[in-house]
Amino acid sequence: MVDVSALRARVSGPVLVAGDDCYAEESLGWILNFTHTPDVVVGAASAHDVVETVKFAAANDLPVRVQASGHGSHVAITDGVLITTKRLDTLEIDPSTHIATIGAGLNWDAVIAEAGKHGLAPITGSSGTVGAIGFMLGGGMGPLVNSHGFGSDWVREFEVVLANGELVTASVDERPDLFWALRGGKGGLGVVTSAKVELAELSSLYGGSLTFDAENIDAALHTWVDYLHTADPGVTTSAVVLRVPDLPFVPEPIRGRTLLSIRFAYPGDAATGEKLAAPLRSAAPVYIDALGEIAASAIGTVHNDPADPTVGWVSGRMLTGIDQDFANTVLGFAGADKQVPFVAVEIRAFGAAQATDVPGGSAVGGRGAKGSLNVVGVPNPELFAAVIPGAAATFFAAVAPWISPTNNVNFASGFTTAAEYHGAWPPAIFERLTEVKKKYDPNGVFVYGVN
Repeated sequence: MVDVSALRARVSGPVLVAGDDCYAEESLGWILNFTHTPDVVVGAASAHDVVETVKFAAANDLPVRVQASGHGSHVAITDGVLITTKRLDTLEIDPSTHIATIGAGLNWDAVIAEAGKHGLAPITGSSGTVGAIGFMLGGGMGPLVNSHGFGSDWVREFEVVLANGELVTASVDERPDLFWALRGGKGGLGVVTSAKVELAELSSLYGGSLTFDAENIDAALHTWVDYLHTADPGVTTSAVVLRVPDLPFVPEPIRGRTLLSIRFAYPGDAATGEKLAAPLRSAAPVYIDALGEIAASAIGTVHNDPADPTVGWVSGRMLTGIDQDFANTVLGFAGADKQVPFVAVEIRAFGAAQATDVPGGSAVGGRGAKGSLNVVGVPNPELFAAVIPGAAATFFAAVAPWISPTNNVNFASGFTTAAEYHGAWPPAIFERLTEVKKKYDPNGVFVYGVN
């Protein structure tokens, strides 16, 4: 067992090893089927705590990993030092500059709520419970990706602890190579303790979802695919085939049903939004119409992702295109009359803003993709080892003609091979990322991917 007495004397947050009270709780991620058992877990309460922990880990030849909300915890951690950042929860918003300074432990919900008080909105993901920093480190695609691009495009500065324990700033003007890498390069570069992020001037949008019952899934999905060819570039849409469990806690209107939900977000006035959504509304009889003008602070209702930690299995890919042959292939696998071990098969469509890189570039993978495909397994751990992966492999093989050779790290959901890890970025970006990591972490203190 590692002797942590010296570290405990230097930090204010908890320093825990196996057998200590709260060790398991502190290590737990959002995905409950992975049990983390690091040699040491440190609940950082300040940037100073992170500095001291990184120095301790380097001195003791222990690898360092980081966890905020734990949504990205798709692989069990069994060694080294795990730094949890949930206590780094400070938030400052300057309404005059539209800049939010976000602590590394904050989830998007907190930022969304505070920004909304000023008529501002962060460019977030579909779920408000996801950690803001981790989301942006991977690029970050959400309900406004077509109109506002990746979440990382809005970062203006990172505060980060390097492998030598130095607390530094990364921005366009300071360490621009590190700033480039942190906007999309995800892990293995340092421990981000806070970020300055520009907020969009947005108080409301026309958004929500249109849900179609089983008998109308085919017609609605085909209409959505046609819609993509002429859609307003400011509209972001996605479509998901849902197999809703027949369980008491599920709302009665959707309990036990197979449905298609088309999500819609337009950051403009309601009258224009309604016109833009009209072709989708008329695709087939709508079972549940939850589309209308909403406050920007209610953006989480567009996707209505689960809010509570859960067991789960998920895998995603980027797409080179979305056409009717693709739709037919998806329906042939996950249509209303099929039996598959998935609660959701989701397709997101991307547009121009997502494809346009920031001045100076960034390390985001999948920027040139036309969409994404995500499958979510039924929450039964007995099926996670073979049944669900086997079904997913069959499905991904069927849609292989539309799968991009480059994925995005936030959608990859963990890596089992070096090829999967490398494939989360275009080759040129991966090569440059590797060089930046060697420069700032030559001894490999920060472990990420398969290295």
